[in-house]
Amino acid sequence: MFETTPFAADELDSYFRRIGWEGDRRADAETLRGVHLAHSRAIPFENLDPLRGTVPSLAPSDLIAKLVRDGRRGGYCYEHNTLFAAVLEALGLGVTLLTARVVVGAQRFEERPRTHMALLVDVPGEPRPCLADVGFGAPGALLEPVPLTADVEFRGAGRRHRLVHAPHRGPLELWVLETHLGTRGTRGEQGEQGASGEDRDGDWQAQYAFTLEPFERSDYEVINWHIATNPRSPFGSRAYVQRLTPDGHLLLNGPLLTESHADGTVKQRELTDEAEARRVLDEEFGIAVPDGTRLLP
Repeated sequence: MFETTPFAADELDSYFRRIGWEGDRRADAETLRGVHLAHSRAIPFENLDPLRGTVPSLAPSDLIAKLVRDGRRGGYCYEHNTLFAAVLEALGLGVTLLTARVVVGAQRFEERPRTHMALLVDVPGEPRPCLADVGFGAPGALLEPVPLTADVEFRGAGRRHRLVHAPHRGPLELWVLETHLGTRGTRGEQGEQGASGEDRDGDWQAQYAFTLEPFERSDYEVINWHIATNPRSPFGSRAYVQRLTPDGHLLLNGPLLTESHADGTVKQRELTDEAEARRVLDEEFGIAVPDGTRLLP
């Protein structure tokens, strides 16, 4: 189980104000879903610290200062999910830290290293744990947690996901999170569909693959440092920033700004001016760019 220094009451209050959560603070499935969605909508994904040559701190106090009290910053997966895990623990939920291979576009899953952080959450009274993840920087990210159940489609917050098993070498089952690329479901709606076919309105795309082997905070200190400092890491070479909008998803990937809307329309434009890039992050992403950060190549 994940263990960290408990948040003080004022820190939890600050976190819930930051994400706009005014609901109950219970250790139950409804609270987990609501807080997960509120966090995903409120705090953007961004890699500006690695981009300017700084390794992000995963210390709870530093995460509170940056992602919560600053109010104008975000972070990448280790920051988001370390913070979220501590919040869930404070609510009385059990959390196991997992590490996944991001496999979007991969021909073979084994080609990708385990560099993504996800969470397995035990909810009192629920028959099975849930996969939770507020730090996956992609349009196919979970907006609400999904039960750890294979071959069942889950619809939540306008997105469709399922978990499937995939063959691999090793004693543990390999789970794969997939997202649907076709029409989107509606918020709170859940349905079932076999993973073997019978889909008429689009394709499923693998997002990441993971086993249920638990990881520790010390493991993420190493992985975080590697991703932030390796010259081959994409997070140190170009800006990668995303946030949810009321109508869809906004992504800055290097100089390319992409707006994806719920009706399926996509608009793209290339930013060519550093001042414009800073203005876009300020006005459209709600992010204050730290001094010394160069956003465009």
